[in-house]
Amino acid sequence: MSEANKSGSEGTDLILNPGQGRIDGEHYLPVTSETCRWGWWPNRLTRPVLSVVDGAVVTVDTLSHEGILEDQGRDPTAFFGTRGVAPGDVLADAVEMARDVPHTFGVDGPHVVTGPIEVQGAEPGDLLQVDMLGFALRVPYGVTSNRHGLGALGGEMPDGTEPADTLTPGAPGGTVSVFTEVQGHAGNGTAVLRYTESRAVRYPIAPFLGMAGVAPDTDGPVATRPPGRHGGNLDVKHLVSGTTLYLPVQTPGAGFAVGDPHFAQGNGEVALTALEGSLRADLRLSVLRGPEARRACGLIENPMGETADHWIPIGLHRDLDEAMREAVREALRFCESRLGLPRHIAYAYLSCAADFEVTQVVNEIKGVHCMIPKRDFPGL
Repeated sequence: MSEANKSGSEGTDLILNPGQGRIDGEHYLPVTSETCRWGWWPNRLTRPVLSVVDGAVVTVDTLSHEGILEDQGRDPTAFFGTRGVAPGDVLADAVEMARDVPHTFGVDGPHVVTGPIEVQGAEPGDLLQVDMLGFALRVPYGVTSNRHGLGALGGEMPDGTEPADTLTPGAPGGTVSVFTEVQGHAGNGTAVLRYTESRAVRYPIAPFLGMAGVAPDTDGPVATRPPGRHGGNLDVKHLVSGTTLYLPVQTPGAGFAVGDPHFAQGNGEVALTALEGSLRADLRLSVLRGPEARRACGLIENPMGETADHWIPIGLHRDLDEAMREAVREALRFCESRLGLPRHIAYAYLSCAADFEVTQVVNEIKGVHCMIPKRDFPGL
C-alpha cells in the first residue's frame, strides 16, 4: 500500500483476509464461493450456509463489489494497483471471487451476499432482531462509483469531464470510480478524498451494512438492488455499531443474509454508491414472538431500525412520493401500536417533531425513513 494509505493511526494498514484478525462471534462466516451468492438474494428455496440458535452472535465477513465487477476490469489487483494499493493489500477473497465465481454482467446484480443463515426456531410472523454489535474495516480504502447512467442524475452524470484516472479503460456505459483512503479505524476513522496532489476533502466514516435481510417467501429469483419487506438493500445509514434492525420473518429459519458494506453514506446516496468497502461484522440474531415482538416494534409491516436515540420506521416504493407516504403509514402504525398514541395525535406529533429523511433514490425501490426521537417518550 502507498505511504499515503498508511499514514493514519494504529490499525489503518490492517488487511482482514478470511480467518485473520479478531473473530469475536460464536460462529464465523467468511466470504467463499460456498458461503456467498454474487448478484442474487436468497429465497425460500436457498439452502442455509450456517445454522445458529436463537440469540447467537455471528462474525460475518462481507465483500464490497467495487473493484471486482466487469466494468472495472474484474481484476481487483490491477484495479486497486493503479490507485497505489500493493497486491498484498488486496483482499484474497476479492481476488478469488472475481477469478472463480461465475457472474454475468448486466444480468446478475452487483452485490456479493454472505449467507443465508438459518436462525433455528424462526417462523413466519416472528421478528428477527439483528443487533449490530460492531464493525471492523477489512481494508483502509474504499470506492464510490457512478455508472451506467444510474444515480440521482442518470443521463447527466457521468458528464464526460471526469479525469482519466477515475475511469476504467474500456468500461461499458461510462463508469467513474473514485478511490478514497481511510485513516484511523471504524470508531473514529476519516475518509480522505483527494482531488489534487495537495488538497483533499475529509469526512468521518460511519460503517454499516447496506444490505441486511431475510429470505422472501418466493421460489423466484430475488434481485439484490431493490429493497423490500424482506429488507435487503435498505441503505439506512443510521444502522451503525450499537443499533438494531428488526425484520419480519417470511420463511422458516429466516434465511438471514448481509452484503453491500459501506464505510460512509449520505442520505440519498445520490451518485449510486456510498463509500463502498469490505467490513467484518459482529451480529446478534434473536427471534421475537407475540407480545415481545409487539413491545419492540408494535405492528409494523416493514423492516424497522432502532438506535439509542431514535426509532426508525421505513417506507419503500418505486415512486419517491409513495415511499414517503408509506414511511408516514409505518410511523403511524408504530406510534399507535407501540407508543399508544391515538392516530390523529400521532399524525400531529409526526408533523411537529419527527424527521422524514430520504434514505436512497438509486435502488429502483426508493426509501424514506422516519426518525422518531425517544426523548419525547420517557419511560417507553
